[in-house]
Amino acid sequence: MALTFAIEEINRNFLFLPNVSLGYNIYTAGPTQRDTVHNLLMWLMGQSKYLTNYTCRRKENSVAAITGRTGEISSLIATFLGLDKYPQLTFGPYEPNMEDPVKFPSLYQMATKDSSLASGMVSLFVNFRWNWVGLVISDDEKAVNFVSDLIPQMERNRVCVAFTQLIPVTLMFYMSYDYVANSPIVKNSAKVIIIYGDTDSSLGVLFRRWDVILPWRIWVTTSQWEVFTSMRHFFLDSFHGTLIFSKKHGEIPTFKEFEKTVTPSKFPDDIFLAKVWEVYFGCEVSNATCKSFKNCSSKGSLEWLPWYQFDMAMSDGSYHIYNAVYAVAHTLHKMIVQLVDMQGMKQRGKMKIPPWKLNPLLKNVQFINSGGYPVSLNPSEKRHEDYDILNFQNFPQGFGYKVKVGTFSPHLPHGHQLSLSEDRIEWSIGDKQTPISVCSESCGPGFRKSLQEGKAACCFDCSFCPENEISNGTGKYNDQCVKCPDDQYANTERTYCIQKAVTFLAYENPLGMTLASTALCCSTLTILVLGIFVKHQKTPVVKANNRTLSYILLISLNFCFICSLLFIGHPNTATCILQQTTFGIVFTVAVSTVLAKTITVVLAFKITTPARRMKGWLISGAPKFIIPICTLIQITFCGIWLGTSPPFVDIDVYSEHGQITIVCNKGSVIAFYCVLGYLGTLSIGSFTVAFLARNLPDTFNETKFLTFSMLVFCSVWITFLPVYHSTKGKVMVAVEVFSILSSSMGLLGCIFIPKCYIILMRPDKNSFKTIRDRVQ
Repeated sequence: MALTFAIEEINRNFLFLPNVSLGYNIYTAGPTQRDTVHNLLMWLMGQSKYLTNYTCRRKENSVAAITGRTGEISSLIATFLGLDKYPQLTFGPYEPNMEDPVKFPSLYQMATKDSSLASGMVSLFVNFRWNWVGLVISDDEKAVNFVSDLIPQMERNRVCVAFTQLIPVTLMFYMSYDYVANSPIVKNSAKVIIIYGDTDSSLGVLFRRWDVILPWRIWVTTSQWEVFTSMRHFFLDSFHGTLIFSKKHGEIPTFKEFEKTVTPSKFPDDIFLAKVWEVYFGCEVSNATCKSFKNCSSKGSLEWLPWYQFDMAMSDGSYHIYNAVYAVAHTLHKMIVQLVDMQGMKQRGKMKIPPWKLNPLLKNVQFINSGGYPVSLNPSEKRHEDYDILNFQNFPQGFGYKVKVGTFSPHLPHGHQLSLSEDRIEWSIGDKQTPISVCSESCGPGFRKSLQEGKAACCFDCSFCPENEISNGTGKYNDQCVKCPDDQYANTERTYCIQKAVTFLAYENPLGMTLASTALCCSTLTILVLGIFVKHQKTPVVKANNRTLSYILLISLNFCFICSLLFIGHPNTATCILQQTTFGIVFTVAVSTVLAKTITVVLAFKITTPARRMKGWLISGAPKFIIPICTLIQITFCGIWLGTSPPFVDIDVYSEHGQITIVCNKGSVIAFYCVLGYLGTLSIGSFTVAFLARNLPDTFNETKFLTFSMLVFCSVWITFLPVYHSTKGKVMVAVEVFSILSSSMGLLGCIFIPKCYIILMRPDKNSFKTIRDRVQ
């Protein structure tokens, strides 16, 4: 009908091919290649006896051949027509192997390449979240080219090929039960299967049989298979719900009006039309001539037939035939105009045009058809095609109906190419709910994928996210764990990140409050001891072992207690710098004072004669110079520390779960340990001297107290080092504060508490008279 319609439309147009009428002859391709070649040679030579390179036809003036429906038929005919470069236009599906200009010099394909088909199918899979898809294809060049384009796009979009089943093109065999039972279509879990190939191959034969044998599957295919899906006669058979990608082409405005007027009487030579009237309108057609019509209604029309018996929409093949006729007509028009301009009309108004002369013009012809769509026979100018997505819905008695459910337009921006009306889709099980086709179900929130060894990327197990990583099952966090930012932490279920709380050793914190209160109490106690010593400065206990050194030691211990407060509260640059330097200097003063007191005792007991040199050192106050010398060395270390890499405010996001701890970074760790090491060396030296002098006899000899105090001091700081390095965050700061307080309290308690006891509780022992009586 499309062929007849196009020729009549051209012949009615007086401005197109003036004084020229187009006609046509129809020859059928036989069931075998032999029959097809027989009919072809009969057309070319005009008789049943073949005479190579000779024709008996005198009246017929064919200038082109329109062939189809399969590539096999067209390529067979092209083998003969190509010898004389006879123009041949094919209306079947695009065949990549027929684009060879050397092998097929005069063959033109009206269909365009399925360059966007793979992209459209993959977009469909991504939309429905199908990542486990099977392939059933015919084993030919066209299907292989399609798969080579499809698989890379599937991999880029994380869609896996569940299986690939190649069906030989020419192998015709009976599909036994064992073959079906062992088929990957049955054994594989994939619910979505692409079927692609030639409908006239063995794949088409199998496709007709699978409906009652194979389980329910969602078939995704092309418009080539529409005729097979629409020929079913089972209620909700296994091809119900098939999704068909049909190339979008323009509607020819007056074609349906033409179909309404078609009757056997109008086209008496159309034997197919006669058979339609015989089946649907009860006409009796002569088997011999197909032209005698009895009991026929004069008002019979194709528009009376329901859509499931006759679809009046123009199919892809009909659309290509319509454009092929116009392509030949446009070429003839240009050629006739050229000939008239050159030589005028000859041979009594008849013009003989060799078919091979049409090729130069035909291969470059371009025009806009009556539907408003551009047509070009140049393969390099053919663009990506848009697709209509049809859903085949099969109901009782073969009422198959194709519903348009979406479109795919590769020209649109990415993300907007696919348009679907999912509510209009009927799936293979007759349900509106979208089926699932995955190898492994997506991992839930809080879990991540763990690939299964030796299997595709779509097959995986789910494992719980590691600490401080989340997976919420949506967006970029789908099935993969993502580490929370440094200022956040993962909740227990590993589904979302929580903002960390900013913390430090604050005064409001129970631990900070306890340490600060302890520091203040110890400082107050130190001041009370100092007050007692000042009040009783004339007594033997205070005057023993150098009263001035006792005052210096008490004042330095008070600063030791006070400096611990620098470690508590919100750190800033000033407190960070003062923390370690103040700690190092005041403790150096305290320890060097203990060393000076110890040396004073030693010198006092080593003097046996007034002329001894040691007596001069003692009288001159030489031990007192130990304090400034030792302190100056420590100040030097602190100065180098501050000049090279001073402490600074830092944040610790890893020490405490769910918290960001503001701490003082020590800057140069080497400088910190130099300060600490120097203080440790000084402490050990003081302890050694005190230990050696512990047994010197005297009434108020405090070397035993000094020895014990330095033992406590050294024990605290030796314990401090491993504990300090095993803790983090504000606990580390608390350990250092505790060590400062305990070591300072050790010095205060061991050296001064016994003396305060004598001063306050045993004043009878604190007098020179008592001492003289004891000596006598």
